[in-house]
Amino acid sequence: MALQLSLGTLHRFWTLTVAGLFGPFQVLSQQRQLLYRLLKRDIAARTSGALLGWVWLLAQPALQVVSFWFLLDFVLRVRTPGKVAFVDYFLTGMLPWLFISEVLSRNLSVLSEFGALYQRTVFPLKALPLLPVLVSGIIYTPIYAAVAGVLAGPMAAASAVLIMFGLLVWVLPACYLLAVLGLFVKELRHVFPFLLTMAMYLTPILYSPQMLPAGFRTFLVFNPFADVMALIHSLLHDLPATPGNVLRPLLCWALLLAPAWVLFHRAEPHMREVL
Repeated sequence: MALQLSLGTLHRFWTLTVAGLFGPFQVLSQQRQLLYRLLKRDIAARTSGALLGWVWLLAQPALQVVSFWFLLDFVLRVRTPGKVAFVDYFLTGMLPWLFISEVLSRNLSVLSEFGALYQRTVFPLKALPLLPVLVSGIIYTPIYAAVAGVLAGPMAAASAVLIMFGLLVWVLPACYLLAVLGLFVKELRHVFPFLLTMAMYLTPILYSPQMLPAGFRTFLVFNPFADVMALIHSLLHDLPATPGNVLRPLLCWALLLAPAWVLFHRAEPHMREVL
């Protein structure tokens, strides 16, 4: 009997995990026209009144890259031992982090932001957490590909596009989870920027793992962002990566798929009430 219950629980968890994996892509396919209109509206709202219009969406992260490069390479002249220049290491890690942090931060408020659209009418709520991913993906992918291409060659540019697509898929469960938590737990919006900042400081972006004390490096195994950065630098700079760097983020992502999808589905009927 206990074995049957265990098998039943595993089967249900597996079914929900598959739903959490394919559900967002089904929503993306079914609601592509709606998402396209929301995307156009979002871009128009961001660039309204600007002389260059949508060009500023790409220009802003590009200018950030130039300012980072100027500060690190010309002003501070940061140098680290090894085959990869520190500015190259930093830029190829910071741009993906900016993408991740922007997507996660906006998903905390995306349901409130578009509350007027679904308060009184039927609306596919599962489409809303996808919007920040699409907007940020459109902005950061070409910039990241261009930076990687300049720093490490054409093959690195192609790898950068694959990295951004991988990050897009990896953050999806967190997007749905944070969308619900941001709506129902208002305090999280005040705490989350601090948590993101601390996560960045604990992730080898502003420094390489070799710059940490040997005893502290073992704690990086508890930080999935550190594993993601190790994989990025392995792909772009041929730096060493371990199987654990692949398995830990993959396990974290797989374990979030079912809870995030189920929580969003069950909270959906109550979202209008909260607003």
